[in-house]
Amino acid sequence: MTTSTASGLPGVQLRPGAHICAFFRGPEERDELLLPYLREGLLAGDMCLCVTDDPAAQEAVRALGTDEGPGRLDARCSESTYLADGHFVIDRMIGFWETAVDRAIVDDGFTTVRSVGEMTWALSGKPGVEGLLTYESRLNLFLPRYPNIALCLYDLERFSDGEIVLEILRTHPAVLFGGQLLENPWYIEPHDYLGRDPAPVP
Repeated sequence: MTTSTASGLPGVQLRPGAHICAFFRGPEERDELLLPYLREGLLAGDMCLCVTDDPAAQEAVRALGTDEGPGRLDARCSESTYLADGHFVIDRMIGFWETAVDRAIVDDGFTTVRSVGEMTWALSGKPGVEGLLTYESRLNLFLPRYPNIALCLYDLERFSDGEIVLEILRTHPAVLFGGQLLENPWYIEPHDYLGRDPAPVP
């Protein structure tokens, strides 16, 4: 039986294996999503894997520490993960998540992993970032294999192109917006999406 777990947000329950795009506007709204999500995971005893792009977000996340509960927090930045060596490589990043999640479940004995990525690195113009949407679609092949909840943070003040936002929706089965978690009617399964020619990320 698939069970749900508290998100840290009022009235929002999450399912292991979920891949969610969370839309917000500006740093304040980001932190209102990010910090309760991680805090709830720490209280529940989850492994929390967090990659931030904004140094202010990283500082806020690290301030949580592990005093919140029995869980564990692994906080990193986009320069050491998504943009390691100055460019984005899809297979490398999926491998990062898979290795980290597998280690948490198999080696460390966690029953649930919460992963979160702040996605504004994709607007950096660095080599490889045009692969964002392929990467997001391919994550849907990996995530259901583990009790992992993945939250992708998209700032609508930065991702302002409507065509790109629609493509982001097409690569996430669920969307979190305005405090509500919704099943996404625009979602396209990876075997169909990856055969398309998605809009490039500017």
